[in-house]
Amino acid sequence: MDPKLENQLLVTRRHFFSRSARGLGVAALASLLNEHGLGNEAAPDPADGPSGLPHFTPKAKRVIYLFQSGAPSQMDLFDYKPKLKDLQGSELPDSVRMGQRLTAMTSRQASFPIAASKYKFSQHGQSGAWLSELLPHTARVADELCFIKSMHTEAINHDPAVTFFQTGAQLAGRPSIGAWLSYGLGSENRDLPAFVAMISQGTGNPSDQPLYDRLWGSGFLPSKYQGVKFRSVGDPVLNLSNPSGVDSQTRRRMLDDLGALNQLKLQEFGDPEIATRIAQYELAYRMQSSVPELTNVADEPAHIFEMYGRGSRTPGTFAANCLLARRLCERGVRFVQLFHRGWDQHFHLPKQIEGQTSDTDQASAALVADLKQRGLLEDTLVAWGGEFGRTVYCQGKMSIDDYGRDHHPRCFTVWLAGAGIKPGITHGQTDDHSYNIVHDPVHVHDLHATILHCLGIDHTRLTFKFQGRHHRLTDVHGKVVTPILA
Repeated sequence: MDPKLENQLLVTRRHFFSRSARGLGVAALASLLNEHGLGNEAAPDPADGPSGLPHFTPKAKRVIYLFQSGAPSQMDLFDYKPKLKDLQGSELPDSVRMGQRLTAMTSRQASFPIAASKYKFSQHGQSGAWLSELLPHTARVADELCFIKSMHTEAINHDPAVTFFQTGAQLAGRPSIGAWLSYGLGSENRDLPAFVAMISQGTGNPSDQPLYDRLWGSGFLPSKYQGVKFRSVGDPVLNLSNPSGVDSQTRRRMLDDLGALNQLKLQEFGDPEIATRIAQYELAYRMQSSVPELTNVADEPAHIFEMYGRGSRTPGTFAANCLLARRLCERGVRFVQLFHRGWDQHFHLPKQIEGQTSDTDQASAALVADLKQRGLLEDTLVAWGGEFGRTVYCQGKMSIDDYGRDHHPRCFTVWLAGAGIKPGITHGQTDDHSYNIVHDPVHVHDLHATILHCLGIDHTRLTFKFQGRHHRLTDVHGKVVTPILA
């Protein structure tokens, strides 16, 4: 349609409603305001989200998600399988594989030899959690953690699997979990985004799978709920600084004038994206002072940098991002997600996984310990894990000290800590080959439902109407994993 003609038609209809009886006008207004609401609830305010939330008293106020992109090998880190030593090099039995789907990278292998982990395992803490020698720092906080060893997913390749963990669907286009929480609960700090994402590159596989901005996007939710990516070079957020020759007062006058123009268009068209732009410009202005204060870690004492370990003073490293995640939590950011690349280890896994754990082990454990010593772990939920696991059989050439592993969606390990979660427990069990789940399977939708539950949200009731259907993060699935709840 001709935009000019469309505008004239919109104005004509608006004039009709504005001059009609009060009842009709109020009904139309109520319809507009409730366009994106839940049931009969009012539309969400950018800060408050839908009315009626949380649905019940939450244990957690915020989440830090340490996403290990590329899929960590569960049997080299968490899932101790001592019997595999005696089976080293033998063929994976058909009774274990059961004809399950393989990736194109190993489906044509003539042989599927078992590769036992070369790393020693031992028990730690009062809980007796089994951990690899690769994780000495995580071992020290074992009694704070809940290990879920029976995670499983539907996707077998990276992009759909990461997308599934982020959005509850394998195809792109759905809102990310952080966007759902931003929509549902808003932010506790009007000067910072409700949802922040950060990326670090690991030393394991430097050519690991890329990560896309849609992974922290808002999908079909209004874009005001999308995550804000913090960068490690230059301004933490793009265009945060004023252009050369523009001072703060000039910037303020420009935003006021631009906001007035946008408000006129919002009244004219009712497009929620115009409201998003108004809110984003105002948040960006406030972030000009809040973000530099946040990212200036010079006030952190030396022992904190020592606690987070190597790289904690270097912007963009996993350790530095963990420290920023704690600072974001202190300032009321609702959802912080750290993506760490480098876990896709099809070949030379021992060399690569040692680099990855060197990147992440100390900082992950330090984050949990730091939150606890500050009293923040009581209302902060921390999650650690990747998009799927790794096969017990070797991909490519194998020796005792060198092997690779393919993708494995059937079972893998994640851990949770903090608000709403029982500390010092292990949930679920896999078979002797870490290939199939024996007890207490936990699906991705179940994990999402449990995270939302800790935040006081009934996952079946946080919905958004799009294309005639009420969508939710867990689609039509998911159940809360009640045995791990505190």
